[in-house]
Order: sequence, then C-alpha cells, then structure tokens
Amino acid sequence: MDPEGTGPHRRHRPVRALRVLVGDDRGRRVPSAPALARWLRAIAPARARGMVSVAVVSDARVRALNRRYRGVNRATDVLSFPVEGVGRPLHPAKNAGCLELVEGQGRRYISSPEPRATSRCLGDIVIARGVARRQAREAGHSELTEWRVLALHGLLHLLGYDHERDRGRMRRVERRLRRQGGLPDGLIERAGRT
Repeated sequence: MDPEGTGPHRRHRPVRALRVLVGDDRGRRVPSAPALARWLRAIAPARARGMVSVAVVSDARVRALNRRYRGVNRATDVLSFPVEGVGRPLHPAKNAGCLELVEGQGRRYISSPEPRATSRCLGDIVIARGVARRQAREAGHSELTEWRVLALHGLLHLLGYDHERDRGRMRRVERRLRRQGGLPDGLIERAGRT
C-alpha cells in the first residue's frame, strides 16, 4: 500500500461532475463560499451533473424574486430556479442562468474544482442571508451549516424533486444526504414539526 497515495495503489475517489459557483447577487465572494461549494459538490447525488450557482443575497432581494416568480410577498429561506423548469432561468445578478455567469462574471465566484468541460447548467439556488442567519440561531448551529441545509434542499429541487407532490421521496433522499454530510434536520423535517 502506498501511504502517500501517489503510486499504483492509490485510492481513486469518484469524480463528481458537479461544478458549484457561490457568490452574492453581484458575483462577489461571500464568507465560507469555498467550504459550501466543496461540501455541496461532495454530498450531491451522483446524477447531479453540470453546473449550479448559489447566490447568498439580502432578504429584500429574495422577497422581490418571490413576488415576481411565485406571487409570494415575503422572503423565504431558499429559492431554486431550474434551467429546464417552468419559466426562464434566473440568476439574481444578471437575469441569466449559470452558463452565462461562468462566461461573464463567473471568475468572481468561488467555484469547486471541476474541469471546465462541464456545460450543462442545472440552475440557480438563491439563499436569503438574513432568513438563514435567523434559522441558524433558532436551530443552534452555524450560518454555514444553515447554508448547507438550504443549498442541499435547493439542489434537490433543481434535480426535479418536489416534497409537496412526491410522496416522501425528496424527504428520504434529503435525509440520507444530510446524514452523509453530517447535517441536522432539514427543511422538510422542520416544516413537519410546525
């Protein structure tokens, strides 16, 4: 066995074909962006292939997006905008999906290491910073942990899961991935307790 992991017996980790871009609504770096990108890439289901952008924005921005796209006049913790879903994919900074983001301002985003060959854009996840901060305090964990809970939930929506209509399928997948990633209860469990 090669303890350095450099010889013919080194262990090969499966290559995930997910690229994660993290920033604010202007494409600027946010604290903990590299950790969030690495974690989401590592915990994502194997079928999560392509690119995802995660924008951590103000509650006011999420409220405006909710009003515009969902007819809801309040800030929610996380929104998902799938590229192949209903309506036009949106990135809060540029009103575009993640491919345009990479070609334009993407260099300002923190990205997980993945070859540039990734070309399929799964969509955009938008996290309300203030809501996430409050939920983290209520749950007794860090803001980064809350971002992970929200980003995972958003990613599953981008992959087509819908906890309101799928008879518990999203709940089961989310629970398994949360446990793998060392996370506390997720959004679906929290909603079930209220």
